[in-house]
Amino acid sequence: MPAPDLTLLLDAARGAGEIAQRYWRQEPEVWEKDHGAGPVSEADLAVNDFLRDHLTGARPNYGWLSEESPDEPSRLDATSCFIVDPIDGTRAFIDGQQGFSHSLAVTTGDRVTAAVVHLPILGLTYAAVPDGPATLNGQPIHVRDATLDTADILAGRPVMEPGFWRDHQGPPFKRSFRPSLAWRLCLVAEGRFDATLSFRAAWEWDIAAGSLIAERAGARVTNRHGRAMQFNSPEARVDGVVIAAPALHAELRGAMVAPIRPV
Repeated sequence: MPAPDLTLLLDAARGAGEIAQRYWRQEPEVWEKDHGAGPVSEADLAVNDFLRDHLTGARPNYGWLSEESPDEPSRLDATSCFIVDPIDGTRAFIDGQQGFSHSLAVTTGDRVTAAVVHLPILGLTYAAVPDGPATLNGQPIHVRDATLDTADILAGRPVMEPGFWRDHQGPPFKRSFRPSLAWRLCLVAEGRFDATLSFRAAWEWDIAAGSLIAERAGARVTNRHGRAMQFNSPEARVDGVVIAAPALHAELRGAMVAPIRPV
């Protein structure tokens, strides 16, 4: 009998971490993607090749969506699909920072059904399935409660622009930042931060795994319009990210201008 999807993802994440560490702080070859899509390194591609071989070798009928692979429309016809970011936080990885991650998810239909976010340098592995707790290194984790004026929120600078908020000035929360979007979602799940917020469209590979981990940790997980996220979509994007404990999520949504203009 095949191993459960979560077991498969955990094994793949560990293997990805071993490959990434061979390149980390070793001056890997780096180049810019087309159309201003940002940097990519030889490590990203090596991890991507390993993950594709390992995961689709075990589940040949699953679709495949990865930041570092050409999109294949056949994934839309698959009952289940892998959604993978081989190295989330590539800039941090290139700079020798520790806060990069491997983000691995399985979807069934448009919902995430297994999720792992692994930070090999920091020794952190977050995981979840829909019928169990979110975990960090095997131990259950949970979001923490906060109010809007006391919250510490992981977000980029653009969220503070006055035009996004009803009173035309950003709420009085503290803004913090981490380079990996997948990790930001997990840090909220862990209760180390109170929310993560973005008004930009997010690629599915950045948030698929972290969205389930945050949800199973007790967060409300929606797009910027307050609607449930759907994955393995033709565009492979989600329209913004609002993730927080339910009461803070409601405060954030209530403070936002609607509709929110794109950044």
